Amino acid sequence: MENEIRLQKYLANNGILSRRKAEEAILEGKVVVDGKIVTELGTKINPNINKVEYEGMLVKNEEEKVYVLLNKPIGYVTTVKDQFNRDIVTDLIKGVKVKLLPVGRLDMYTSGALILTNDGDFIYRVTHPKHEIEKTYNVTLRGIIENTQVEELEKGVKIEDYITKPAKVKILKIDNEKNISRIQITIHEGKNRQVRKMCEAIGKKVLALHRAKIGSLDIKDLKIGEWRYLSKKEIEKL
Repeated sequence: MENEIRLQKYLANNGILSRRKAEEAILEGKVVVDGKIVTELGTKINPNINKVEYEGMLVKNEEEKVYVLLNKPIGYVTTVKDQFNRDIVTDLIKGVKVKLLPVGRLDMYTSGALILTNDGDFIYRVTHPKHEIEKTYNVTLRGIIENTQVEELEKGVKIEDYITKPAKVKILKIDNEKNISRIQITIHEGKNRQVRKMCEAIGKKVLALHRAKIGSLDIKDLKIGEWRYLSKKEIEKL
């Protein structure tokens, strides 16, 4: 019927959950439509007629899509709710009335570029591995990195049960006096703590990690903790 939309897409489009998480929530019985728990992924609803609730919260149909780029500080977790009451990245986005979700993740001790939006389809497209969007990280390592270790990272290293895909690696600085190396790593995968694990695989401990770019988006004009809206052109590029 006209105006009908899949339930998981409706949840994602309105910044409640990512598409994948929305599907999980439906299967777990956390979504209610017109007073009844729905557990079928094929369920469609009409936003103009049906009342949708997630964990007791009414899901409103948000028309305006918002996209922001944040220079995430260390110490903030990339989530919209934290059971340990830690600082969360959405606390930094002041003055935006819609609920935003992070696009991908940065661990608590990593700073840098992070996109947030209420557009579930955008999140799905940008985070799906098939699109291979590059992420560039500046990494400070303990010890002096060798050219052979750079080559290992470039070819792919074994992490747990998989081999990482080839990366782009550039040495930025070697400080023999302080016994540290600064390198730049560009990858298009997004596995949990991947850059840290890649460096551990070549015997190097990460002292500092900063994501400088997502695709062509950089944060050189944003101070730590600052954010800005993405332009239409930037959104289309991603």
